[in-house]
Amino acid sequence: MYSAHEPTIFAADVTPHRSLDGAGFLAVMAVFGGASLVLGLIFIFSGAWPIVGFLGLVVVLVYAAFAVNFRRAAACEQVWVTPSTLNVRHISHKGELAEFTLDPLWVKLHREVDPDYGTRRLVLVSRGKSHPIAHYLSPDEKDSFADALAAAIGEAKRGPARTPF
Repeated sequence: MYSAHEPTIFAADVTPHRSLDGAGFLAVMAVFGGASLVLGLIFIFSGAWPIVGFLGLVVVLVYAAFAVNFRRAAACEQVWVTPSTLNVRHISHKGELAEFTLDPLWVKLHREVDPDYGTRRLVLVSRGKSHPIAHYLSPDEKDSFADALAAAIGEAKRGPARTPF
């Protein structure tokens, strides 16, 4: 992933935030399925048995929504800076790879900031082309990420540190 020939100044893996892990998903589905079962039994005993089919459909739809959510969590973005390159690799939830390499001397990090919301978007601009990055992050996380990335780009632009003998 990262170059073995040059030191890495900055490296970050950006992934979508998911607050529910596998065990939490099982717990939610067990509670939801159990509640639907109890409710379904109440409807059966009160003579409204067709409602049970709709309850089952709701459980299947909730399960499907969680499945899509977990599948999309597989997406990630890798950003790393060396003294001569700024590399970005996007991996979609389908496994599709999009990668680009920029020269840090020509890169400007642009922040789109909303006064009420905070940092909405980060864009790398180089030689007239725009590359949005870090769209999975919250506004506060984008600020922190942008500060660290800007510092790394600045360090790459300054060049390697010279140590006097």
